[in-house]
Amino acid sequence: MELEQKFKQTLEKIKLNKKEKILVALSGGKDSTVTAYLLKKFGYNIEGFHINLSMGDYSKKCLDAVEKLCSDLKIKLHVYNIKDEMGGSMCYIRTAIQTSHGKGLKNCAICGVIKKWIMNREARKLKVEKIATGHNLDDETQTFLMNILKGSPQLSANSGAITKNKGDKKFITRIKPLFYIDENDIRGYAKKKKLPVVYEKCPCALDSYRIQIRQFTNSLTKKEKENIMKNFDRLSERIQKLKSEEGLNYCEKCGEPSRNKICRMCAMIKK
Repeated sequence: MELEQKFKQTLEKIKLNKKEKILVALSGGKDSTVTAYLLKKFGYNIEGFHINLSMGDYSKKCLDAVEKLCSDLKIKLHVYNIKDEMGGSMCYIRTAIQTSHGKGLKNCAICGVIKKWIMNREARKLKVEKIATGHNLDDETQTFLMNILKGSPQLSANSGAITKNKGDKKFITRIKPLFYIDENDIRGYAKKKKLPVVYEKCPCALDSYRIQIRQFTNSLTKKEKENIMKNFDRLSERIQKLKSEEGLNYCEKCGEPSRNKICRMCAMIKK
């Protein structure tokens, strides 16, 4: 099957070791679900990690799907309940941040920063070597185009099927096994395999710049999206030269890896 072959080729490209402990970031959606399914199928050592955003019925459906998947795959699942750990649902936290900072901060941007912060810290506690996410060809095409259109191509410097950050004891390397795989192919595969997936969109994803870019990339053919990312690969070394030579620092507030004195998470919540 073409999708499985592309998946394998990506794992070979990044030289993923089957002995490494890999934490799969599971949202309940098709991409992360297929990522976990195929990593397990091909014999990799994986565990699941889910952030329960406590967003009513939507979050309950996501948690149920993740629990079913991990039960079917016979893998351990770690659940981080944001309400218990941070004192409120993602909706509550996001609203508080927007009230404090103004409406300039979009829903998805806030959620993304918080989830990345949680994932890295919790993955380190679990002593894993890598974090696997479900980012696919469409996601990566959108990100690359967004950075180009914003005039900040250097923001793509660390992107790729495996992160290009310099090694740091506090930063867990990310891998994206679906990096070269089209979203529609993933959806078709998940349905064919009858995997437990929540297909509805997050109810709070209403106003991000990515949604506007997605409308454009949805009009592109798979070949056109593949060509964009082939050009990204060709330009990768040049883009690397655009980024700051400074390595990762540690946030003065929380101690997590950051490119600034204060990480984006602490800057948002004003710890």
